[in-house]
Amino acid sequence: MNRPLLFLDVDGPLNPYAAQPARRPDGYTTLRIPRNDAHQDDRGLSSRRPLRVRLNPEHGRTLLQLGFELCWATTWMDDANRWIGPVLGLPELPFVDFGDALLRERPDGVHWKTGPLVTYAGGRPFAWVDDEQSELDQTYVTAHHQGPGLLHHVNPRIGLRENDFRTLADFTRSLTIHPPHPMNLRKDQ
Repeated sequence: MNRPLLFLDVDGPLNPYAAQPARRPDGYTTLRIPRNDAHQDDRGLSSRRPLRVRLNPEHGRTLLQLGFELCWATTWMDDANRWIGPVLGLPELPFVDFGDALLRERPDGVHWKTGPLVTYAGGRPFAWVDDEQSELDQTYVTAHHQGPGLLHHVNPRIGLRENDFRTLADFTRSLTIHPPHPMNLRKDQ
């Protein structure tokens, strides 16, 4: 049996961007990533100021021990392999290419990542850590995904914590302890 997928968002779970700006959380390091394009700041002024990203290098080791196949599910897409993965000690990971869905709001209120993640998973069990999921996304996954799916919300002020990793580990254990029995599969599977 293939390992379940773990879809990783960067901003929120790994980079607690909403933390107090003047105080870096314990255990985190700050990266300053150059911007290729001019960026408008909160006042609407154009700036080429580097993007500040805070990461906890210990998170990579912990993620690798959870029993998942890791996959980036972020607007960073492949740039996560260049900037984020090395700080966390992660190997190059596959990423979901969101293509035309990138940042495009859906009229049904489902997050723009949800459909592409379900498609990418292709029925494999998955967990998705992000700071933007809602009940609509869980409803969509339940209706459109043929395997188990855990949508785990992470507070963007604090990022991934020990209890989040415990929840993810419990999910992988539940898949090995209670694999789906063929008689319990939905008729459309």
